[in-house]
Amino acid sequence: MAKRAAPEVNAGSMADIAFLLLIFFLVTTTIPKDSGITRKLPPIEENDEDVIIKEKNIFTVLLNGKDQLLVEDELMEIEDLRAAAVKFLDNGGDGSCNYCKGAKDPKSSDNPDKAIISLKNDRLTSYKAYITVQNELVAAYNQLRNRRALEIGPKKGFDMDFIAMEKAYDDVKFTGNKTKLKEVIEQIKTEIPQKLSEVE
Repeated sequence: MAKRAAPEVNAGSMADIAFLLLIFFLVTTTIPKDSGITRKLPPIEENDEDVIIKEKNIFTVLLNGKDQLLVEDELMEIEDLRAAAVKFLDNGGDGSCNYCKGAKDPKSSDNPDKAIISLKNDRLTSYKAYITVQNELVAAYNQLRNRRALEIGPKKGFDMDFIAMEKAYDDVKFTGNKTKLKEVIEQIKTEIPQKLSEVE
């Protein structure tokens, strides 16, 4: 008995079908947007001198692999971190800060300009906890800057907080004096600089 020839499958259009499927999935797939933190790195200074920082001017925040927070060697809840950071930054321990409203504790920071917040996290720290801690620390700076803006802003013709000042400065529809507004923003940033150090 003669063998029958097996019918051949026409594969001529397989490449076209694969190409169409590829285009379909590329067009319909949504790519999630990465979330991150915007940070402006400080400029590189050509300074060979070692800067001496007093230990009382460093606010240490440690975040371990279990997302537990250790602030100044004491366990703390994330909800209490902002208030503790504001208390540290606004202390005015050396009396040189005439706009500080803190306790003026000589054992805490001297001045917002000298105060540094040092953040250290573990490799196993969750991204969510890391972002939450970062947000609380930045919110502490913003709280003090907003208060300062409401103190000096009305005298210069700007009755708004610091965040609103920055938005107004970036807004092309802003009709006020941008040069004067920039001076106020720079003054606040100089008086309350954001010194947030991340330790390896």
